[in-house]
Amino acid sequence: MTAAPGAVPASDGGSPGAAPPPQSPHGQPASTEDPLTDTAGSEPEADGLHEARAAQRELFAHTPGFFLGDEARFGGSAVGGSQHGVSGGQVGGDVYMGGRTEHHYHGTQGVTPDASGEIPRERIEELATVFADGPAFASALKRLREERVLVLSGAHATGRNAAALMLLHRLGVPAVHALSPETTPAALSGLLTRPGGYVLRDLPLSRNRPLRDTHLFAARDQLVKTEGYLVVTVENSPHLPGVTACPWTPPPAEDVVRALLSRHRPADTEALLALPPVADFLATERDPAEAAAFAEALAAYDGSPEALARLADFGQAAVEKQCRDWLGDPETGLRDKAFLIALAVFDQAPYVLAAELADQLFVQFEQLQHPDRPPTIPVFGPAAEDRLLLARAHGEIRQEQTDWGPVPQFMAAFRDERTPRVLLTEVWTSHPSARPAVVEWLRQLARDGRPLVRTRAAAAAALLAAADLPSTMALLVDRWATARAVGARVTAANTLTLAQLLGAPVVLRLLTQWCNDGRWERRWTAIRALGLLAPLRPDLAGPALDALASRARVGASSQAEQDNLTESAALLLSAGQRRGEVLAEFVRLLYRDTPAVRDLALAAFVRACDNAEEGALVGWYAESGMYQPDAARDTATLWRTALGDRTHTRPALNALQTWVHVAARRTDAARALELLLPALVVTAQDRKRLDHELRTMRAEDGSPRPPMAEHLLTMVQPVPAAH
Repeated sequence: MTAAPGAVPASDGGSPGAAPPPQSPHGQPASTEDPLTDTAGSEPEADGLHEARAAQRELFAHTPGFFLGDEARFGGSAVGGSQHGVSGGQVGGDVYMGGRTEHHYHGTQGVTPDASGEIPRERIEELATVFADGPAFASALKRLREERVLVLSGAHATGRNAAALMLLHRLGVPAVHALSPETTPAALSGLLTRPGGYVLRDLPLSRNRPLRDTHLFAARDQLVKTEGYLVVTVENSPHLPGVTACPWTPPPAEDVVRALLSRHRPADTEALLALPPVADFLATERDPAEAAAFAEALAAYDGSPEALARLADFGQAAVEKQCRDWLGDPETGLRDKAFLIALAVFDQAPYVLAAELADQLFVQFEQLQHPDRPPTIPVFGPAAEDRLLLARAHGEIRQEQTDWGPVPQFMAAFRDERTPRVLLTEVWTSHPSARPAVVEWLRQLARDGRPLVRTRAAAAAALLAAADLPSTMALLVDRWATARAVGARVTAANTLTLAQLLGAPVVLRLLTQWCNDGRWERRWTAIRALGLLAPLRPDLAGPALDALASRARVGASSQAEQDNLTESAALLLSAGQRRGEVLAEFVRLLYRDTPAVRDLALAAFVRACDNAEEGALVGWYAESGMYQPDAARDTATLWRTALGDRTHTRPALNALQTWVHVAARRTDAARALELLLPALVVTAQDRKRLDHELRTMRAEDGSPRPPMAEHLLTMVQPVPAAH
């Protein structure tokens, strides 16, 4: 039985249907200890499987793009020319493009199956003045004229009902009669007794209530007798045996906006369409309902800065309303809501992840809402296309990078990239009764064996923290941060890092305080987070280094904590093009601080140098650092000091070997070393040390001294005196 709404489960232990034990990056089972209850004991040894650079790569690889300022949009055509969810979305009713909205209430008291009525002609003529035909209209009109009955199929909010009225209007029928959607297919022909047009909108179909070709044959026979026409609109449905439906494709949003402006402000249409917010609005795929609402707002534009700001904010307001409608609509089932939330967490990720993990969230919702009965999940459910239509999302086959190379995956993303943040914020702040289920679900994701899933759990928690930091800290982050399991602490560090990127308040102050917290677990989390944060926010590298130095002054409580400090401080030297400023801060610590801080600076510098990966310090120095006088001077100072310090000499020489190996592959790195090595020779002991290292070092494959070392020996040997 689950806790009452507002309560938090007491433990983060396993549950039926939970993910399998997580695997480490090297294939070994990661810790399965409970990260919430197993917090007693001394600090463990450092875990090499979760070293800082690997965690950093994992975070960068799997975090949603908008956290990191990624300008690339998810989009493009799908494989085979089929774009899932191109016209998806659900709006309350079918919007007539003149701005009027018509709602259909199925099963309302007093409605009988044979109820029908004439649609006012004024309404149809008003719609005709602003209707945009779209690419499918002409062929649909031709079929209706020839066959007299037409089934028009399309997604939610694509204007299919407005199109049905316009098809009949273009035929010049004297009147259009609306049939009740409760009409059964078998009774359809009996209602077509008068001349004119008939429209049956949003006919509900199912396996037990299909619309068959025999129903349409009977309707056509009756329409021939009465000289009438019928249009039936349905969702895309498999329950049309023998029927060839006419697929409805909505007109482009720009055509809808232009049509409405041409009616309301014909003289200003082109000038209004040229406003910057219009291009921004139309850059995202829009359905006719959204386009019509935007056109109404655009038609009211009076040239003031306030009106321009309202237009610029229109897209955000539309997303917020849509998210409120999704979560607040009692007709949307719990499983659909769980999928929407899961897709918000796994936006721009493989669809199968969102679908699989949505069912785990659905179980949590079911346990919360019906604690007296076991939850059940249908083995088979809606098709991907249908779920993406509901979510106003689309999918396409894209290459996903894995440890074994790129593999094709069907990726899913919301059409509007603002939706994930708005939807998760709405769940967290406006539906507190859902919190226990969401909290337990995110804890399950944080224990998952897949790096993408764990990272997305942290990203979701960061979004929640940006909306409500105190609650998110209490229910999620602090529990992860105080866990003995290193995976949970990594998730906490990732969460706080991403929350700072989103502008969550006081995160940097919290991390600074945690660096000297009484619990080693919080210290570990803060130290790791500061190392992750600086490369993403280079302007925070200085404060991050100060916070790490504050812990070093007190003294690390163990070798594991010392290693964590060193790794995180080394990550600061991957802070983009501001590495020169960070190097200057490291040099400052050499001469103006305690011996412990000096040791931290040297150890971190050497650790950063002993890295040959793309984007490492050696690559930056070869590409630009060597050409910056201050950076070149500070780099030489740190190298010379580390080589001359007995504690750091051997690690520094190992790092120097790494630079020599890189120089063998890159001419710019070779040039950088040619200029750097003479600056490292101040005393005879300096020369002796470097000469010995270059003479005795081995190639990367273990063979004798590499040619690059042979070449660099000439840089450290004394220049013969001239005779």
